Amino acid sequence: MGRQKAEILADLAKSVVEMDEERAIKIAKEALEEEIDAYEAIMEGLAKGMEIVSDKYEEEVYFVPEILMCSDAMYAAMNVLKPHIKTESVSIPTKIVIGVIEGDIHDIGKNLVRIMFEGAGFEVFDLGRDVPVKNFVSKAKEVNADIIAISTLMSTTMIGMKNVIELLEEEGLRDKYKVMIGGGSISQSYANKINADAYGNSASEAVRIAKKFAEEKRRG
Repeated sequence: MGRQKAEILADLAKSVVEMDEERAIKIAKEALEEEIDAYEAIMEGLAKGMEIVSDKYEEEVYFVPEILMCSDAMYAAMNVLKPHIKTESVSIPTKIVIGVIEGDIHDIGKNLVRIMFEGAGFEVFDLGRDVPVKNFVSKAKEVNADIIAISTLMSTTMIGMKNVIELLEEEGLRDKYKVMIGGGSISQSYANKINADAYGNSASEAVRIAKKFAEEKRRG
């Protein structure tokens, strides 16, 4: 008989925190063998591990080299799990433009959110990191997006999120897109201040919000 689901998920998280890429792959395969839902394995295993890693970074226990090794372990396991994610979650096609705002090159959180969006069935256009304000708007127009998702880890680059919203307003496009923001330095109060439509404090929260927007679109 196989191990308990909770134990496997805890081990997935632990493999990320301990930067153990080989073990992360092994546990991801075990999760699939035990018929644990791939999306749940990512959210309740790998994502939980990265949340712990993020806390260690904030506490200055981990630094950039450790973060990179943890993310390598996460991505290795993600590659095992991602092909098995069920994508019927979103009932109406919804397009999301996502990126890290100009001046910030921290993209681990953004990458995790992107993978979660894709797993939930959204069509995602990833602009990468250090993305100029105008690129968010131009890409949203180009692909006829429904949602613009912007992240930053740094307080010094937060202003770029406000600038995206102001550019949308200048071009008369503000009502056309839902703007979601998130990242280490962001809060609900900042989202309110700049008139963003939503703030997500985790990858799972971002997916929940995007699904809510998709449902609102479906209802018209």
